[in-house]
Amino acid sequence: MALFGVLWFIFTVFSFVHLTPVILPEEEYQFKQWMSQFNNIYDTEEYYHRLRIFTENKREIDHHNAWKHSFTMGLNQFSAMTFEEFRKSFLLTEPQNCSATKGGHVSRAGPYPEFVDWRMKGNVVTPVKNQGYCGSCWTFSTTGCLESVNAIATGKLISLSEQQLIDCAQDFNNHGCMGGLPSQAFEYIKYNNGLMTEEDYPYKGHDDSCHFEPAFAAAFVLDSVNITSYDEKAMVDAVARLNPVSFAFEVTADFMHYKEGVYTSTQCKNTTDMVNHAVLAVGYGAEESGTPYWIVKNSWGTDWGMDGYFLIERGNNICGLAACVSYPLPLV
Repeated sequence: MALFGVLWFIFTVFSFVHLTPVILPEEEYQFKQWMSQFNNIYDTEEYYHRLRIFTENKREIDHHNAWKHSFTMGLNQFSAMTFEEFRKSFLLTEPQNCSATKGGHVSRAGPYPEFVDWRMKGNVVTPVKNQGYCGSCWTFSTTGCLESVNAIATGKLISLSEQQLIDCAQDFNNHGCMGGLPSQAFEYIKYNNGLMTEEDYPYKGHDDSCHFEPAFAAAFVLDSVNITSYDEKAMVDAVARLNPVSFAFEVTADFMHYKEGVYTSTQCKNTTDMVNHAVLAVGYGAEESGTPYWIVKNSWGTDWGMDGYFLIERGNNICGLAACVSYPLPLV
């Protein structure tokens, strides 16, 4: 029995040594620099827990960047989180019924410009926002799209309220910080008779009771337009001719570390039932190598990606990005 105990102790120590990465002094130094950059403070136990996760993420980033890929990874505010933690805090956790197979968008024949970026077309795109620890990306995709559609129609760019959508749009199959869809949010705004401004209904980043005041409604929706599922050519038509469009796609672990370049993936799915993040396509283009891409506004602040934006491969429904696309018709 004593021999068995000794053997079990040796096995346990061996397993711990091989499962726990040996953290080098320079890796801990990088972690401390990262803590300082993002103003993170931990107690002793949490410090070593986050150091281990940070080290594993940093090694994954370095390994990815050592090989030729269409995009690079980098450290950001999420670098001491596991993907599971990240998923619960920042992605849509409720299953989304994103199944608009037949859309209302009517495409024209073209031709279309090779490059479109609505950020360069006057004051029609609001600055990148930050959803915080709330799965409210769908609200930022919604407001971002309506802000631009409204500005194109009226010449006035007004920042709109995500918090109103979190608090008030549940009857349209939305779930606050647990998730929702822009198409359903546009329907809510249409039948609710308006959306208030960010200033009048500021963002809290958590579920609260509804405080909509009709007299303060600042933007209105005549109708919600869906683009037929998987029709990226129709997405190009809409972005080239009309306005930015909202879309949803599936985020997997590598996207959490995205830094720059054209994101692509073989790990994510491309079906309507797997989408877990909603964003805003503000343009499109192609690399010199010929790889076509979408220009996309995210809602994780400007410390992430390309000052809050990312590029994602266009034309192959990467991660289901063409599965659930919509935009509103403004009521002005």
